Amino acid sequence: MALHFSQKEDTIIALATPQGVGAIAVIRLSGNNAIKLANQVFYGKDLEKQESHTIHFGTIRDEKRVIDEVLVSLFIAPKSFTKENVVEISTHGSSYIINQVIKLLVSKGARPALPGEFTQRAFLNGQFDLAQAEAVADLIHSDSEASHQAAMNQMRGGFSGEIASLRTELIHFASMIELELDFTEEDVEFASRDDLRILVEKLLRVVEQLISSFDLGNVIKNGVPTVIAGKPNAGKSTLLNALLKEEKAIVSDIAGTTRDFIEDEINIGGVIFRFTDTAGIRETTDVLEAMGVSRTHEKMKAASLILYLFDLGDTDMVEISKDINKLENLGIPFLKVANKVDKANPLFVNELKKSYPDTIFISAGKKENLETLTSRILELVNLDKFRTGNTIVTNIRHYDSLTRTRQSLLDVLTGLDEEVTNDFLAMDIRRSLHFLGEITGEITTDDLLANIFSKFCIGK
Repeated sequence: MALHFSQKEDTIIALATPQGVGAIAVIRLSGNNAIKLANQVFYGKDLEKQESHTIHFGTIRDEKRVIDEVLVSLFIAPKSFTKENVVEISTHGSSYIINQVIKLLVSKGARPALPGEFTQRAFLNGQFDLAQAEAVADLIHSDSEASHQAAMNQMRGGFSGEIASLRTELIHFASMIELELDFTEEDVEFASRDDLRILVEKLLRVVEQLISSFDLGNVIKNGVPTVIAGKPNAGKSTLLNALLKEEKAIVSDIAGTTRDFIEDEINIGGVIFRFTDTAGIRETTDVLEAMGVSRTHEKMKAASLILYLFDLGDTDMVEISKDINKLENLGIPFLKVANKVDKANPLFVNELKKSYPDTIFISAGKKENLETLTSRILELVNLDKFRTGNTIVTNIRHYDSLTRTRQSLLDVLTGLDEEVTNDFLAMDIRRSLHFLGEITGEITTDDLLANIFSKFCIGK
C-alpha cells in the first residue's frame, strides 16, 4: 500500500533479522522520534545525549520489569540508512523477548513497519534512487557470486549512472525543441536535427546493449535452467547425483525409472544452475512413461542449456547423429556428453572424437572428468560482460522500461525522417525521458512504489 504523508512522519519499528530463535536479534526503529522513544525504555546512558554511530550497553525495561540486556546502536539523521534517526536494538534471539520489546515500543508510540518501508524511506529521503533501492532486495536474496556482484554494482549506482547519462543528454535537446515551440512564428532553430539524429542513434545503441544484457542478467539472478536429456539408462540420474554430490535421484538398471523430472540447484563457478533430470526419451507404450517423455520435450524447449547424455556402450553413430540434428534444430545451446567412458570400446571412442571433437567423455558413476564438464558448462554462459564490470540488467521492470524507451527513440528517428512538426517530435522525446525516469524514480507513482516495496521483507 502507498504511504500517506502522516505515515511518513511516524516512527516505525520491525525485526531486522530473520524470524526464529538465534543467538541475537536486531530490532530497528526509524523516524524523528526513534531515539526519544528508545530512551524511554532503555536504562543505561541517556541516548538523546549520545553521538551518532555509537553503541551502548544497558537494559530494556517495562517500568521496573527487566525484559533483556541489550546493545543499542545510534545513527543520527542524516547519517543513517533512511536519513532519519535510526536505533538498532540487539537483544537475545528469543521470540518472546523480541515480541515484548516491539510491543513495549509500540505502546510508546512506534508503528509496525510495512514491508520494505525502511528502504522506501531511504529512497524518498534521497539516500539512493529507485533502481538502487530495488538492488537492496536483490542483494539480500543473492545466492551466488554472480548475483551478488550484479546486485552490488546496481546498488552502488552503476546502472543508475548509465540511465542518468542518457537522460541528461536527451534533456538538453528536449529543452531546445521546447524552446523552438515558443518561437514558431520566427522560424528559429535552436536544436540541430542532424545533431539530434546522431544523439538518438547513440542512445539507441546504449539502450540496445542494456536490453540485450537482460538474458544474461536473468540467468545470473534466477539461475540457468539446464536439462539433462537422453535415452533411458544413459546415466542422467547418476550424473545429477554426481554433480549434486548427494543421492537426489533414484538410480536403477531398469529403463524408464524416471517418470517425471527432478530439479535441484548447483553453484558452478559462482553461477546458479537449475538442473533438471528428465525422463528418458524413447518410444513407449507405458502411459505414465509417455507423459514423462512429453514433459521432457517441454522442459527442453524452455531450457537455456541442454546436456545431451548418451551411453557409449548402448548408442551407435547413426543414433547420435540423429539426436544431434534434432537438438541443433531446437536452437538451444547444448553439450554432447558421452557417459560410461570407462566401459567403452576404444575404437568407438576414437570414431566419435573424429566426428564430434567437442564431445565430453565422462564416467558419471565413477565421477571421472566432471571438472571438464562443469568448465564447458560455464563457457556456454557468456559471462564476459559481467566479468569485465559492464552493466547488466537483471530486473524485468527495468527491461520493460528500456524496451519502451527504445520504441520512443525509434519514433523520434521516424519523426525526423518524415519531418514532423516540433510538437510531435517533442512528444516522442518526452516519452523517452519518461520511461528512462521510471527506472530511477524521477518519474514514479504511489502505486508503483507500493508494488515495488511490498515485495521486500518487513524490517528492510
